Amino acid sequence: MTRFYGLLSICLFLLSVSCTQKEPAKPIRSGEIWPDNQGVHINAHGGGMLYHEGTYYWYGENKSDSTSKAMVGIMCYSSKNLTDWKNEGAVLPVELNDTTSDIIQGCIMERPKVIYNEKTKKFVMWFHLELKDKGYAAARSAVAVSDLPTGPFQYLRSGRINPGILPFDITADQRNILDTLQLEHFKEWWTPAWYEAIDKGLFLKRDLEGGQMARDMQLFVDDDGKAYHIYSSEDNLTLHIAELSEDYLSHTGKYVRLAPAGHNEAPAIFKKDGIYWMITSGCTGWDPNEARMFSAPSIWGPWTKHPNPCIGPNSELTFGGQSTFVLNIPSKKNAYMFMADIWRPKKPSDARYIWLPIQFKDGIPYIEWMDSWTLDFFNE
Repeated sequence: MTRFYGLLSICLFLLSVSCTQKEPAKPIRSGEIWPDNQGVHINAHGGGMLYHEGTYYWYGENKSDSTSKAMVGIMCYSSKNLTDWKNEGAVLPVELNDTTSDIIQGCIMERPKVIYNEKTKKFVMWFHLELKDKGYAAARSAVAVSDLPTGPFQYLRSGRINPGILPFDITADQRNILDTLQLEHFKEWWTPAWYEAIDKGLFLKRDLEGGQMARDMQLFVDDDGKAYHIYSSEDNLTLHIAELSEDYLSHTGKYVRLAPAGHNEAPAIFKKDGIYWMITSGCTGWDPNEARMFSAPSIWGPWTKHPNPCIGPNSELTFGGQSTFVLNIPSKKNAYMFMADIWRPKKPSDARYIWLPIQFKDGIPYIEWMDSWTLDFFNE
């Protein structure tokens, strides 16, 4: 009997050890097909990530096989480990019947990002919206809200941003110059004089009454709970950083311009050791280009431009992708992950994902290509 209890104790001990052993981290392989829990390639492009109560939520555009227009809506996938993903479905589906809706099937819904408001206990989604059959002329921002991270999200409205309001940091001299700018004097685009006028606010003034354009976009919640909307404005020539209201559902009117006439889109922002970092791309349609990087001591700037942070094969084309998000992994110390999309315009649903760790040298971020890596990289 004593021998029996001894064997039983050993078995129970081994069982407890096996139950408590941590599951080995699974590899992340950029550019490959990434099946969800149903065995289907994850369809969440131009996306962003939310971590809430131990679960990661990945939101992105659903792309069909033949068009980048919104035929399904905004998707959500959930995961505990960033590698195994459950399809939560379309958390903001397109409207199928109401032809007056902004989000009728066939519109364009891009770059969805979701943030959680600690005060209201609501999940808030912003995304770039283009109206059906209007190309990219509308350049609107749209907002939706939900009680749960997996939706359903209630669509609220869309529109241009901060109508009638100038950047809060504009000086009296800059305002005087702005008043002199007239569109009819700059009918020929891409000339040195035209670029100078854009820098000084030609398109800012053009869109002042109706509100500023907003296409590729990002959301960022700072340490104090304030949230910001970063977007490509002025016909993708200038980035804007705009403060959101306390409930994250509107804009306060406080904003600045970043890199005027610099042609930046696809902003991805993060903060480390009190410094704000932003990775962007140039504007070359669906084709990849060289990443850019900026830093600032404050969300309002001044922003300093840095060289391309990517290193390794195809780094001059951001490894064939375009930035979409930087995730601060909460379970790891100083762990930041760069997320990008490899677009496939001939078959949009086949677009792939680039996920790579952000490393630092002398405090400066860089992104090195890796064929395969795991989250244990951040423990090294």
